Amino acid sequence: MKTKVYFASDAHLGARFLRDPLAVEKRLVRWFDSIKDEAAAIYFLGDMFDYWYEYKYVVPKGFVRFLGKLAELSDAGTELHFFTGNHDVWLFGYLEKEIGAHIHRDVLVADLLGKRFFLGHGDEMDRRSRSYRFLRALFRNRFCQILYSGIHPRWTFGFALGWSLRSRKGGLKEETGDYLVDFASHYLLQHPDIDYFVFGHLHILLDQALPPTSRLLVIGDWMRHFSYVEWDGGQLSLRRFKD
Repeated sequence: MKTKVYFASDAHLGARFLRDPLAVEKRLVRWFDSIKDEAAAIYFLGDMFDYWYEYKYVVPKGFVRFLGKLAELSDAGTELHFFTGNHDVWLFGYLEKEIGAHIHRDVLVADLLGKRFFLGHGDEMDRRSRSYRFLRALFRNRFCQILYSGIHPRWTFGFALGWSLRSRKGGLKEETGDYLVDFASHYLLQHPDIDYFVFGHLHILLDQALPPTSRLLVIGDWMRHFSYVEWDGGQLSLRRFKD
């Protein structure tokens, strides 16, 4: 019986900076196989792809094991929810049509197995860098997306993957999650009914109590931690997948 809800983020499938991208994808599929009998829903909190852009008749090549397993899970009754991250903003309908996924372009408050969750990628409330906020707004601007779609994929895909590679050459930035803790603490002042905040984006493992009774989790990634969150209606657990 499917009685659990799972959360994962930041696999960056297809990234050129991954030592073995196919190994990451296969490991994800093995995780899916390990939870498929219990997973009522899986929430992917952004950046599952290192770059994803849908043209009218073109989507990125690859990811066949990942997408095939998602289709299998969906057909078996597991709900699939994708949040757009800062690397895979441009989900325009393909995953909804092909595998029945639900796409979320902003944060979501959801009641799951008796508790209230605040879910998001984690970049939505990042106000630390003005340049980052400008790029985030630019990437989500519909007019800019239409202009970008007019460029041939051979140029856009190479440019985007190269940009991502250059940004990772120095390694992942050391993050603390302080701005998410500050956001959640202030949000609770107006919305004290939130039981759990769950985010991705920062590539760190964080489980922070928020007085009086809430918790905030940042769920790591599938590049270094191979981590996820499991919710069974009674216990919320931050775990690592071990083959």
